[in-house]
Amino acid sequence: MDKRRHGIQALWALLTNSYLLGFVQGRIYKGKLKSLCVPGLNCYSCPGALGACPIGAMQAVIGSWNFKLTFYVAGFLMFTGALIGRFVCGWLCPFGLIQDLLHKIPFFKKIGAFRGDRVLRKLKYLILAVFVILLPMFLVDFLGQGMPWFCKLICPAGTLEGGIPLVLLNESMRSAIGRLYVWKNVLLLVTVILSILIYRPFCKYICPLGAVYSVFNPVSVFRYRVDREKCVECKACADVCKMQVDPVKHPNDPECIRCGACRKVCPVKAIR
Repeated sequence: MDKRRHGIQALWALLTNSYLLGFVQGRIYKGKLKSLCVPGLNCYSCPGALGACPIGAMQAVIGSWNFKLTFYVAGFLMFTGALIGRFVCGWLCPFGLIQDLLHKIPFFKKIGAFRGDRVLRKLKYLILAVFVILLPMFLVDFLGQGMPWFCKLICPAGTLEGGIPLVLLNESMRSAIGRLYVWKNVLLLVTVILSILIYRPFCKYICPLGAVYSVFNPVSVFRYRVDREKCVECKACADVCKMQVDPVKHPNDPECIRCGACRKVCPVKAIR
């Protein structure tokens, strides 16, 4: 299951970042496709990106009087969440793939659940509210456009996919590096280290996109069902879940990224 999932993640990452000329010229794609959002967290400023990150797009338009754009981004997020929930996190997010691969790096002690873990997972909702909604909504310029505060101050995916490649490919940008760039790279380094120790720390604690989709997990069209008559309560599904979810008790928990590990391990095929 993991190999198939990682293959789909990699293929999707390549398809949505296939503007190869951008990596040659050190410029981002600005064609018509850039006005469309992709479902996962994928930096708008990545030289290869063909679409827009929904979190970046939301920050750009949420304080604007151009309600058509605001409704489009909000509608896209709601439609995607209502259809498949956090399936996006498990199968379509490029930064999720990076975290998955980092966690496969051997280390003598991997960290699962720990004291305060569940409380810390609420942080992504606070980040969504403050950095993606409130600050861009109320701190706007004369055109009514908000600053992408989450992208600017926090997002390690943006640093990896956009910040580092553009700086490496443009000499003029290298001369403009300042404290903010250093700060963003420190955050990226911390995220990389934590991803080796903890399964998907960014998804669990930081990602505002995961926070949006998690709200729709229990009600999305495509979701898990557990056949209670078949279930033998062996706990194999709960033991194998890297997001620390018990699929029998909460088959569509907000933290579930629908990786399929529980379905694969179930001895009586009670999860579908």
